[in-house]
Amino acid sequence: MAVTPAPTDLLRSPLHERHVALGAKLAPFGGWAMPVEYAAGTAAEHTAVRERVGLFDVSHLGKASVRGPGAAAYVDSVLTNSLGRIAPGQAQYTLCCAEDGGVVDDLIAYLRADDDVFLVPNAANTAAVVAILRDGAPAGVEVRDEHRDHVVLAVQGPSSDAVLEAVGLPAGHPYMSFRDAAFDGGSVVVCRTGYTGERGYEVVAPVALAEPLWDALVAAGEPHGLLPAGLGARDTLRTEMGYPLHGQDIAPTITPVQARLGWAVGWDKPAFAGRDALLAERAAGPQRVLRGLRAVRRGIPRPGMRVLDAEGGELGLVTSGTFSPTLRTGIALALLDRAVAEGDEVVVDVRGRSEAFTVVRPPFVEASAR
Repeated sequence: MAVTPAPTDLLRSPLHERHVALGAKLAPFGGWAMPVEYAAGTAAEHTAVRERVGLFDVSHLGKASVRGPGAAAYVDSVLTNSLGRIAPGQAQYTLCCAEDGGVVDDLIAYLRADDDVFLVPNAANTAAVVAILRDGAPAGVEVRDEHRDHVVLAVQGPSSDAVLEAVGLPAGHPYMSFRDAAFDGGSVVVCRTGYTGERGYEVVAPVALAEPLWDALVAAGEPHGLLPAGLGARDTLRTEMGYPLHGQDIAPTITPVQARLGWAVGWDKPAFAGRDALLAERAAGPQRVLRGLRAVRRGIPRPGMRVLDAEGGELGLVTSGTFSPTLRTGIALALLDRAVAEGDEVVVDVRGRSEAFTVVRPPFVEASAR
């Protein structure tokens, strides 16, 4: 992830001054100035999450609520996944699609009750998701954009339970579930979610609690080797897991079928946005498929690089690519012709050099999210 100076007109996290004091390198992300890395550097922050614990400020993520009689049923009729698969107190990865099947956004839905759903979309897509939900909302259902009302702190890594328990927050609840808790005179939500592949939590709190919560987690994490971690490490961690990034691996021009996200689609549901297009594509088979690539030698792939066959024929493009700090080699996600299969060897044009890669099935590393 390239680091460029953050323009002054970007939105700032409520923890901006904490990041500046820690020497964070800030860069634009989804309309926000967010820390990409701190003094330790991306590789060290990545390793801290895999081996110990890291603390991310991901307050740029969107927040929205859908409340009123039948709110959950309404959300279920718009988003791809089936809320009927989960119960109140649980969370679900889901997608918001256009009618042509393209992905408007991927997000987490937190089911509080039949009349109360909390959504966490991506920063740049929050307004679009809210607009889609508002446009078709039935009478009595209110869709609110709460993007600036909350902070989200991600505590990720094998020692995440110990850090949360040290500040009096609940830990140990099942994967993709959440608990309400009290902290410093306010109320927070502790979610067993994250985008690193490691065991961890995301804590959603009112903006007023941002600094005391951050400070408490940093102090509690010190005996466990906690490092504040930026979006650079979040990107290398999620790429190692094969988790998609909207705007690269999924997009309005890339469908869930192409991205191999059919598990996040409730195919038997009578209605959701894009249903007809996705059913047709699944039946016919996608023309291109998102797959993993692992370097045979030393090539480091980057988004937009061409993937070729041995004769130089075009097979597709790299959508996400990086150097894996865990594997010490180049890895990528790439949207490839459907004829390409796992185990095939392909070539990536890395700045004019032909680098060999093996087609593999993500995740690239084993992790312990559950």
